[in-house]
Amino acid sequence: MTLRILSHSLQRRIAARLWVIWLVGCAAVWGGLCDSSLHAAEKLSVLLIDGQNNHDWKATTPVLVNALESTGKFTVTVATTPPAKSPDAAWSDFRPDFSTYDVVMSNYNGELWPEAVQKSLENYVGDGGGLVIVHAANNAFPQWSAWNEMIGLGWRGADFGPRVTVDDKGEVVETAKGEGPGAGHGPQHEYPIIVRDRKHPVMDGIPAEWMHAKDELYHGQRGPAANMHILATAYSSTDQGGTGTNEPMVWWIPFGKGKVFTTVMGHADYSMKCIGFQTILGRGTEWASTGKVTLPVPKNFPTAEGASSVE
Repeated sequence: MTLRILSHSLQRRIAARLWVIWLVGCAAVWGGLCDSSLHAAEKLSVLLIDGQNNHDWKATTPVLVNALESTGKFTVTVATTPPAKSPDAAWSDFRPDFSTYDVVMSNYNGELWPEAVQKSLENYVGDGGGLVIVHAANNAFPQWSAWNEMIGLGWRGADFGPRVTVDDKGEVVETAKGEGPGAGHGPQHEYPIIVRDRKHPVMDGIPAEWMHAKDELYHGQRGPAANMHILATAYSSTDQGGTGTNEPMVWWIPFGKGKVFTTVMGHADYSMKCIGFQTILGRGTEWASTGKVTLPVPKNFPTAEGASSVE
């Protein structure tokens, strides 16, 4: 009788232990699933628009997508517009729903979008959405007044509006409409980027000066430039066909409740492969969406002595 009782007791203990092990295993699996779901939920959704450009968007869009998604922070959806001179019927299908994305990025420079798309983007940013402008995207839409407000400065003639530069003391200088040069650039070359606002979340931890890979250096851009916050500049050397002053390279502008982040670096795929460019792009995209920056500055970030690029 005693042996039978001990046997039953042992069986109950074994069963209890197996039950605990099963519960722990289930909890681990469930925790892993929840953790995976959480990480997936943490990713920011980006809508990248291309389709027309005076630059090779078919080569640069994949670089932009890879630069963002390789951080593990973003998922990117590409919306490609109809080609230039397409009939109205083709454009009637181009109606991106900006509201379903955390941030919008433009790699587009071409025909004016339909009015419904213009209003949709204005409402999206005005209501708190983020917009990121890359290089020639600020060349677009001179006839769209809200766009000009959002980008601040664009590829425009000297009569379009004022020009903004930074002097050697770090002070912002405004050149009146009609005075000085309009937009342009010299030959492509490597050039140093100077961070002007090291306290801004995007620039926090970025070296005060770093060398950017071969690229165009925009100068003489024009626009409303209202509420413009300059984050970085580059010296436009007269030896390189420039203006002899510090031109804005990275800036942001508030528009309603939203934020518009612009970098005029990124002429070609090789320019976009600069680690400095990709770091600023990722951090700027995150900040335009959330107002915070969690992406780190990589150890192989360029230095003042030399540029560095991804393979």
